[in-house]
Amino acid sequence: MRALEIQALSGPDGVALVERPEPNDDGSRVIVDVVTAGVSFPDLLQSRGLYQIRPDPPFVPGLEMAGVVRSAPAGSGLAPGDRVAAWTRAALAEVVACRPSDVFPLPDELSWEEGAALVLNYQTAVFCMLHRGGLKAGETVLVLGASGGVGTSGIQIAKASGAAQVIGLVSTEAKGDVARAAGADDVVVVSDTWKDEVLALTDGKGVDLVYDPVGGDRFLDGIRSLARFGRLVVVGFAAGTIPEIRVNRLLLRNVSVVGAAWGEAVAEDPDLPRRIHADLLPLIASGAVKPPVGAVLPFEQGAEAYRLLDEREAVGKVVLRVRENPSGSGEHRG
Repeated sequence: MRALEIQALSGPDGVALVERPEPNDDGSRVIVDVVTAGVSFPDLLQSRGLYQIRPDPPFVPGLEMAGVVRSAPAGSGLAPGDRVAAWTRAALAEVVACRPSDVFPLPDELSWEEGAALVLNYQTAVFCMLHRGGLKAGETVLVLGASGGVGTSGIQIAKASGAAQVIGLVSTEAKGDVARAAGADDVVVVSDTWKDEVLALTDGKGVDLVYDPVGGDRFLDGIRSLARFGRLVVVGFAAGTIPEIRVNRLLLRNVSVVGAAWGEAVAEDPDLPRRIHADLLPLIASGAVKPPVGAVLPFEQGAEAYRLLDEREAVGKVVLRVRENPSGSGEHRG
């Protein structure tokens, strides 16, 4: 089978398409013929040896994909031909072996490309905003990095959960269009005064929740943008640097900084993704959840997908089309 391989920890330059043996089917795993696969920021970090999981090269990267079930264990609730989305290690390959708990039915409302953008971003958004951030209907939300896959999913989950106002922070006007299309009520472009613009949009009160997958120098102004009793949810560090804060700032307006690591939570509670997926299904059916897809590249251009992320050119989810003619229940036509 074809697979992407990280051959050296040098970022996009170390990514190559190679031939590898298919995974063994020992009867305990769901074997999936991959149609599309997502490329995410953790993949880029891993290609430089900067992610918390650091395999030695060469290795197959990738965390999420969509495809067709080839075989599944008895009792898994899955059958050959089912359209599915999944998260797993080594997802950037033509055939992947997954734990049954990590494979989810792909609703007919979503395309293959949207399926590859579903699991990690939306599981993260639900866990971080609702489970950890405690978002309530009627609250206001600021989403940092609002044009990327993590940001757009955060916007959609906030709106679907009844947020009264969702503000997206983006780096360019063009990226603001992506945030608006995802449902942001207002958009602010990064500048020296972006915090003041956020405060003005909330009549000087600040926001109840900041969703921060960026970190870096935007973290502190995110804290300054909070209303009394507001929460900033730490999702990740796409800016590349881990920020620090003097904790007396948390006392000034009785605000909180909340760590939210979906992967750690799943390690302790393996059934969590299934519960979150069940909550997402009605939102998908209603159209409230519709993963924005950015660049869709052929599998042969895997290194280019990494470059788009590395150079901050990606908007929405970057997706690789692994095969053109999926078997099973048929191509989505929506």
